[in-house]
Amino acid sequence: MAKKKAVQPETEVNSQVETTPTEEVQEPQSAPKATSTTAPKTMAELLGNPDFVIRTPKKGETVSGKITEKTRKMLMIDIGGKTEGLVVDKEFDAARDYIDQLNVGDQVEAYVLSSENERGQILLSLKKAAMDTKWDEFTKAMEDGEIVEVKGLEVNKGGLIVVIDGIRGFIPTSQFGKEYVGNLQKMKNRKLQVKVIEVDKEKNRLIFSEKHVSEAAEMAQRAQALTSVKVGETYEGVVSGVMPFGLFVTVSVPLSGEKEEVGHIEGLVHISEMSWEKVNDPHELYKVGQHIKVKVLGVEEAAGKLNLSLKQLAADPWIDIENRYPVGTTVTGTVSRIVQFGVFVKVEPGVDGLIHTSKLSPDQQFQPGDQVTVVVESVEPAQRRMSLSAVLTEVPMGYK
Repeated sequence: MAKKKAVQPETEVNSQVETTPTEEVQEPQSAPKATSTTAPKTMAELLGNPDFVIRTPKKGETVSGKITEKTRKMLMIDIGGKTEGLVVDKEFDAARDYIDQLNVGDQVEAYVLSSENERGQILLSLKKAAMDTKWDEFTKAMEDGEIVEVKGLEVNKGGLIVVIDGIRGFIPTSQFGKEYVGNLQKMKNRKLQVKVIEVDKEKNRLIFSEKHVSEAAEMAQRAQALTSVKVGETYEGVVSGVMPFGLFVTVSVPLSGEKEEVGHIEGLVHISEMSWEKVNDPHELYKVGQHIKVKVLGVEEAAGKLNLSLKQLAADPWIDIENRYPVGTTVTGTVSRIVQFGVFVKVEPGVDGLIHTSKLSPDQQFQPGDQVTVVVESVEPAQRRMSLSAVLTEVPMGYK
């Protein structure tokens, strides 16, 4: 008997047809293959992703990467290239302080020194990153009031140029304590303890203060005195400087607190605030070391100084002057100034009246310091003006 041919189940046949097609099926053109934007992590992934292009960094570029290895003389950074970048030799030494703070896995920015050397290595520099970190450290030191050490380089008319961690800074003459004033030449090549008072990386501006260290206690007391001083109050002071434009006065201010302490703040009495009378030369009236009383007109908190007055301790002589010198009053005064348009006569301290040239006869001649009798013709307190005319004491020639 002939054997019957075995018949495969339908499901098995269909499966065979689907898995072993006789014709190649083309993918639709409207559905392009997606391009991977993720960088391969292994060689197998790299070979399996033909769309990924390895970019070789060029010299002069700044790249970002992750530290993969760190030794005592070398730093290896994965920057996404064919090979990892290296920080070695003098570039490693130049950024050693910065590198000491880094660990494997940290993300850093580096400057490409060479795209690829003969060994296929990409050489990197961390100088800029190290420099940026130093500027950040200066800013933090300023915010925290930290003391840093600098070395004096050279003196100019404004102060002392210094260096710290390879970065130049400046100490203005005004930021030195009394011990160093006038002796800045001795600071060259010497180390100084200072505080950072200004940081501006964009302008490459780094300013230090020596007196914030050497006179820290005194400055703290001055700051406390600045908050204790009251505008409008009168204080004892000592003249610390006499200038053509006014007086510098060191004011003693009682400090608030349980102890009876006194703080000292320097202020300026401008020449216009020295007297109700005109002052030509402050040296004629005051000298350094002289004890005086002053009135506080204002406080300059940013500069830590006071605006002071001497004349405000006395009443304004022009107040109620029209009642003291009514029109028609005869008074004897002293010639204070002679100008082209007339003669000024001081009738009392702070009050000068004018005899206009139109009211002077040709034979009337005056000199500063002469005593003269005058008649008040008009008074304008708001404009601080008084018009006078001279009283004739002799009969004019030709009078009949």
